[in-house]
Amino acid sequence: MIVIGLTGSIGSGKSTVSNILKKKNINIIDADEISRKIFDNKKDLDVLVEYFGSEILDSDNMLDRKKLGSIVFSDENKLEKLNSITHPIIINNIKVNIDKFNKQGEKIVILDAPLLIEANLLNLVDMVLLVTCNENIQIKRIVKRDNISKEDATLRIRSQMSVEDKKKYADYIIDNSYDQDKLEADVEKFCDYVEETYLD
Repeated sequence: MIVIGLTGSIGSGKSTVSNILKKKNINIIDADEISRKIFDNKKDLDVLVEYFGSEILDSDNMLDRKKLGSIVFSDENKLEKLNSITHPIIINNIKVNIDKFNKQGEKIVILDAPLLIEANLLNLVDMVLLVTCNENIQIKRIVKRDNISKEDATLRIRSQMSVEDKKKYADYIIDNSYDQDKLEADVEKFCDYVEETYLD
């Protein structure tokens, strides 16, 4: 089985590529979804409460992400602590999912992870598919999607690892600066490449 790491900067259209692959009945492991769900588990949530205090809980004793976010994004040490708690749990979940698909005899599985490179998840994948796009288009997409200013969109792009740096880790790049038809054709081309290179 081949594990493909799918990544891309904010507004590049990585999720669109993920959805096209999903329609082709390729299994997707969504790292963001895993990270959103991990604190549904009370044991994991207790570890957070122990460090950050019960003020991160809502009235139902569930995690209040906004409260936690406001604590960690204003304090680098607390953000590092949060990452040191969450990353091992997320990585373990990803490994469990990869193992499950492998046992099912799947040929391909996609690990959809915006921070694939930054979070050191490269050792979990066999190849990296990077989705890029022209920065002006990227900014327009973020402004429209998140209803924010052009300046804020630019700041979000700048706060991430640069596309040029990400390209150094990529085995295959799809440029999503064009229309949906071109993107679907490029994803098809990528699937053919995987078939010929890794599955023959």
